[in-house]
Parts: sequence; C-alpha cells; structure tokens
Amino acid sequence: MATLNLRQVTKEFDGTRVIHGVDLAVADGDFVVFVGPSGCGKSTLLRLICGLEGVTTGDVEIDGARVNDVSAADRGLAMVFQSYALYPHMTVYKNMAFGLENIGMPRAEIESKVRNAARLLRLDALLERRPTQLSGGQRQRVAIGRAIVREPRIFLFDEPLSNLDAELRVSMRTEITGLHERLKATMIYVTHDQVEAMTMADRIVVLRSGRIEQVGSPLDLYNRPANRFVAGFIGSPQMNFVPVRVESASENDVTVTLPGGRGLSLPVRHGAPAAGTPLVLGIRPEHLHPASDGNALLSLNVEQLEQLGGHSLIYGAVEGSDARATMHVAGQTSVRAGSAMGISMDTAHAHLFAADDAGAAL
Repeated sequence: MATLNLRQVTKEFDGTRVIHGVDLAVADGDFVVFVGPSGCGKSTLLRLICGLEGVTTGDVEIDGARVNDVSAADRGLAMVFQSYALYPHMTVYKNMAFGLENIGMPRAEIESKVRNAARLLRLDALLERRPTQLSGGQRQRVAIGRAIVREPRIFLFDEPLSNLDAELRVSMRTEITGLHERLKATMIYVTHDQVEAMTMADRIVVLRSGRIEQVGSPLDLYNRPANRFVAGFIGSPQMNFVPVRVESASENDVTVTLPGGRGLSLPVRHGAPAAGTPLVLGIRPEHLHPASDGNALLSLNVEQLEQLGGHSLIYGAVEGSDARATMHVAGQTSVRAGSAMGISMDTAHAHLFAADDAGAAL
C-alpha cells in the first residue's frame, strides 16, 4: 500500500496541453475513482501515474518519493486494463504466474501467491482452464489476479468493466469493492460511468478538459456540487436546470423569479448576487413532485413517459422557458404525454448556479 501525490502535473502532446496543473493527494488505502466524459483526461492521468507516459511539468510522488524518472516497471504499481490482455495459450494459473516467473521468483513462492489470489477471487476451480473457456467476468478476475500476485503498492484500473454486459458489470463492481475492503489496498479506478463512481469510490475526482472540477465523497458531490458541470454529471437521471432571475437578495438568502412568474426564496452559501442577475436553478428529478395548480411552482408540458414498474420518469418542457425537465415519481403514473401538469419541489434540495460558463454554485 502507498500514498500518491500529484503536484501541478501537466501533459502536452505535440504542443497541445491535455492535462492542466493537476494537484491531487491519495491517502494510503483509499479507493479513488476518476470520472468524467470521454476526452476529459482521466486515462491520460492514470498513464502518467503508472509511468506509461512522462509528465511535461510537475511531479508524481509515491510514498513521498518523486518517481518522474522511474520506469513503469520499477514503480511497484499494477494496472488492469479494459482489455483483459491474457495469453490465450496459457492456463489461468500460468497467466497469473507468468510475470513472477520472469523475475525469477522461487516456484514455491509463486505457487503460494497464485493459490492465495485464486482463492480470494474464487478462481480455484478454474486454474487449469484457458481464457477461451472462461466468461468475460472470469477473464477480468484473472486479469485482476495477475495484478494481485505482484503485491503492488497501488492498483490502477482503466475502465476494466467496459467490455462486460450490464448484469455482469453490477456483480463485478461488488467484487472489486469487496476486494478493496479485504486487501485494504490503495486503488485508483477510471470510468466514464458515474454509477460505478458513486457505488465504488471512497472519493471521486471529477475531470473535465484535463482539469479537476471537484474532489469529494460520492454524497458530497451529489449533495454539494461545486458547479453546474459536476451537478449535471453526478446523478442519474441528471439534475434539471431551469433559468431564473434574482428578484431580491439579502446576505444569506435570495428570492428568484421562476418561469411562469412564481417567486421562490432560497439560501445561498457564497453571497447573494444583485437583483436582476440571471441564475440557473438546479433540482434533481427525485426532488420534483406533482402538485395542484394552487401549489405548483412550475408547469410541465409532458412529452414522454417511462413506466418502469417500481418508479416512473416523466419528461417534458418547462412552460415559460426553453428548459426541459425530468421528474422521478414512485410507482406507476396515470399522466399521459401531451398533458400539462403542475410541479412542486423540495426546496431544501434546490441549488443555485451562476449563469456563466463556469456555473459556480452559490
């Protein structure tokens, strides 16, 4: 196990900067997930950590030692890729043992390490099979086992579940989380899937365009997003955003005018803007509710429904604006496409963001 520190790390390819001054500290035993849209730099950052790419400027430190000039093979890290990269002609046992044999480890020690890893991953009965005789989940467990036998200082996972079907992804998420709890190892995991990030991480690092937007626990990011990008990326279905305008403001509260003309008073954490300032109201689908006309804050013109049995999703356009909204309701609904409905909201869960490109939370 080990600590990791990135200090003002940048990376350029042919003069184009793709990682911009990243600072990050990973504690011993942490399970940290890098998440963000395609092209945000999360896999590049992982490659900088493991040494497959060199940093342009800044420092990568493992257990306090600068490793910029240390080769990938000598950093003591193990990486599990999206592709399993198993040797098809070798058995499961040989795939897991091969790297240890290459460094001349005694046979008895290899046997012990492979058997222990196989037991941990429930591969005991599969050691004599070849990769073509395994399911996708079993192959991924072999790839993880190959990393475990090396006893790395840090485990690195680069979208390891992307090739699996939906049901298997759920079970493998549980397996990797359980493995972390048993090994107490430092793990860094890359994914574009925010559900994986929310269910697996001790801490999430949200990336956009090579920069860190926010670092925090899953519920910190869900409940207190730093900006509109994080608010929209974390949570499924994503947060609704509705344009509003400041009607009046005090030091800790602001009253905004909603589409349709209703007023709504909300607290602000970082100072209230002046009257007339355009803002964006954020509210998650599960915090919207059907309401009678007299109690409705917004009116939704229903365009589409998804009846999922245990809950329903209602999609529509917010009357008086260009915004669209999704509402999550428990159980089944009699609402029909083409109808209009009043909606209320849990104002304790509402967020206000600046209307500019940064979209900072207020």
